[in-house]
Amino acid sequence: MSLSDHPRAYGTAALAAAFAAGILVTLGLKDLYPDLERRYQQKRKGPRTSVDPARRSSLFFGPVLLEDHESDNGLGEYSHIVEGIEGCIGNTPLVKIRSLSEATGRTILAKAEFLNGAGGSPKDRVALNMIKTAEERGLLAPGRGDTIYEGTVGSTGISLATLARAKGYRAHICMPDDQSIEKSTLLHHLGATVERVPVAPITSPQHFVNLARTKARDHAGSSGDKSKGFFADQFESPANFAAHLTTTGPEIYYQTGGNIDAWVAGAGTGGTLSGVAKYLKEEKRMDGLKVVLADPQGSGLYNKVKHGVMYSSTEREGTRRRQQVDSIVEGIGINRITENFEAGRELIDDAVRVTDEQACRMARWLVENDGIFVGSSSSVNCVAAVMTALSLPRGSQVVTVLCDSGTRHLSKFWKQIADMGLEGEHEGSTSAPDLFETIGIEPSQR
Repeated sequence: MSLSDHPRAYGTAALAAAFAAGILVTLGLKDLYPDLERRYQQKRKGPRTSVDPARRSSLFFGPVLLEDHESDNGLGEYSHIVEGIEGCIGNTPLVKIRSLSEATGRTILAKAEFLNGAGGSPKDRVALNMIKTAEERGLLAPGRGDTIYEGTVGSTGISLATLARAKGYRAHICMPDDQSIEKSTLLHHLGATVERVPVAPITSPQHFVNLARTKARDHAGSSGDKSKGFFADQFESPANFAAHLTTTGPEIYYQTGGNIDAWVAGAGTGGTLSGVAKYLKEEKRMDGLKVVLADPQGSGLYNKVKHGVMYSSTEREGTRRRQQVDSIVEGIGINRITENFEAGRELIDDAVRVTDEQACRMARWLVENDGIFVGSSSSVNCVAAVMTALSLPRGSQVVTVLCDSGTRHLSKFWKQIADMGLEGEHEGSTSAPDLFETIGIEPSQR
């Protein structure tokens, strides 16, 4: 008896075949749609929040939330075990700074890089990438007794010292003696050899960077074993900006869904500013993005961006024997062009100069209004972020970076804030403080 003679049997067979095909299609698409959803959320202009990794799309019913009833941890990305202290680096939160956003009428977000788990700064990313690159090139080998040498004002040295111990190396740090004492104290506790040297111009062999380079070069002759000395060279190493090109930039893009109107950051080595700018403008082709340098007083980079020269039109660049940047700010500001800054220089659209007083007042403002306790470079970034936000239409979104905790700046930057009488300045006042008056922004600039 044929199926054509029995419509009911024919219909049943067709329904079974359709059901089986549906199962196969569902299984085939289940891995495709999460990726499509992620890409869609990154590109669309809508709510400025990251995509919940548990939220997936259905072909017919739109977004659905997948729930795991067998393992109710609710921890998201923190629900897995990471390998060593290096596993605590990256994927830092992007924080909306409420007081700055409300005052400007623009959303100001800050990448909380002080939450990196090794050295507590964006230099964790750089240090890890420089070490990995050196290992790949055979310049470092665990267990051989190798020493990592670096000239640093503190943060990179702290990150290198932490990771050196974790990966089987020694660390030798040269730093200027005008940096806060808590940085060198911490380096000692991390097991690093620390040399605090007098401030000298970059043209001098005694400049902290040149001294570290020399010691690395002379390591083989003085060690008495087969160990090697590796000069990390954070100012010139392409592994610096590459760390931010491959991690910080993509994280910011994903966390904002690509909804960014301006990227604002200071430059010491220039790696953070350049690496993120290169990812957003070159990799993601965000041509409308405004990249802004935040520069402290005494640094030459502001003039370089705004006027094309470091000092004045009558001076040839590189001929002046200048001392360290004349500022209380540590970590950013410099009077020469590094390879890392040069890597992204053509992508920089503008620069904002921030005075020491503005930085101090911003640091105090963030504590009093947002509970955010950061160091000097972060304060400079936030002043520049406010200035940049005011140059953009209302509703725009600005991203900057919080570099390190204020606990590393107690003896210098935060002491200056106390000496200025800013702590408890508004106690007993019946009127709410004004952000623009506090940091000295003129009415015409608002």
